[in-house]
Amino acid sequence: MAVEYTRASHREELQEILVLQKKNLPFQRSKNELEKEGFVTISHTLDLLKAMNEICPHIIAKDQGKVIGYALCMHPHFSKEIPILVPMFQKIRELLPADQTFIVMGQICIDKSYRGQGIFRGLYKAMKKYLDRSFELIVTEVDGRNKRSLNAHLACGFTIKKKYQSDGRDWYLIVL
Repeated sequence: MAVEYTRASHREELQEILVLQKKNLPFQRSKNELEKEGFVTISHTLDLLKAMNEICPHIIAKDQGKVIGYALCMHPHFSKEIPILVPMFQKIRELLPADQTFIVMGQICIDKSYRGQGIFRGLYKAMKKYLDRSFELIVTEVDGRNKRSLNAHLACGFTIKKKYQSDGRDWYLIVL
């Protein structure tokens, strides 16, 4: 397996992201799978994904030309586009100095057959490489029920900045 880490540049790649995303939404998975494999919270539209990509291209992992993983780049410009993320952006503004530059990793997902092979870490390594000169921090949040994701982020060097409740859930705001 020769995984290539790059930035999304074609509509087809964005469509492949959406296919992978749909497979990993909570309503597509059993309770056991949610606990064991994790999940993604948000379902994006192609238009929003494209708009986000135009400002800061998403990071993708490809194997033999197929998208097998992604880390979405969400510029703060999109802070009001997804209602469930509005509280996260409010917390970020409260916690970070006004002059601190950051990008939000809007969602990360790896195809089930590629998990446990370092792709999660590889996506963040590529994200840091591509965005290092533009942003001081990568910020994201993890649903407290998604233990697999939280543990994977902490293992990659993220630190918990704040735990808070919103939308009836515990959220961990984390930074790299």
